[in-house]
Amino acid sequence: MAHSLKKEKKYSYIEAGEGTPIIILHGLMGGLSNFDSVTDFFSAKGYKVLIPELPIYTMSLLKTNVKSFAKYLHDFIVFKGYKEVIILGNSLGGHIGLYHTKMYPDTVKALIITGSSGLYESAMGGGYTKRSDYEVIKKKAQDVFYDPAVATKEIVDEVYETVNDRHKLIKTLAIAKSAIRHNMAKDLPKMKNPTCIIWGKNDNVTPPEVAEEFNELLPDSELHWIDKCGHAAMMEHPDEFNKIMNTWLEKRGF
Repeated sequence: MAHSLKKEKKYSYIEAGEGTPIIILHGLMGGLSNFDSVTDFFSAKGYKVLIPELPIYTMSLLKTNVKSFAKYLHDFIVFKGYKEVIILGNSLGGHIGLYHTKMYPDTVKALIITGSSGLYESAMGGGYTKRSDYEVIKKKAQDVFYDPAVATKEIVDEVYETVNDRHKLIKTLAIAKSAIRHNMAKDLPKMKNPTCIIWGKNDNVTPPEVAEEFNELLPDSELHWIDKCGHAAMMEHPDEFNKIMNTWLEKRGF
């Protein structure tokens, strides 16, 4: 990881740059380093980039859900003393960002979602029956990306370790169920916060029609596509991702 982890109170997080805060929310199997390019780019552009480690495996099982993580995010924003923030979320992180925006709309200046759950997800909590088979898990990790080479051995090893740790697997399945339970289709039309949707055209986990539905349901949204790109656009096409996000933020005056 290019950036060191800060530990304060109950929070562990990366912090870089000075200026308007951008809080980044990682996905279920996503490490903070997945956002190194975003962190480097925007911390040099007059933003303070913060990536909190979400308490995915440390919350009690009863609290291992999207709503609790949205509350955790709100507590983090209060802890840092921010009135308004820009939120960027990938996959589960996008869902948490959306749910947080529903609960605390006044604290969210703008929202960027990429490969977000909240309407539909195909691979979050299923298919772990052969979890002890490394090749099966490797294929599952590769399927997240358009280019399987992006799934490095380090990424595959981390996923393999997670799904073969019984405690982590139970939490992973609890979150997957919670993501389905907290479907946001009815909430989105009431959420007027400016939203930038950046999506991989070849996303197998949250397919392109999911992005189109987000764009239809959100009152103030813009949809941008990245070609030859899977579920983690900021990893597969970091320069294009940063350019789209930066252009949108500049256009909206953020």
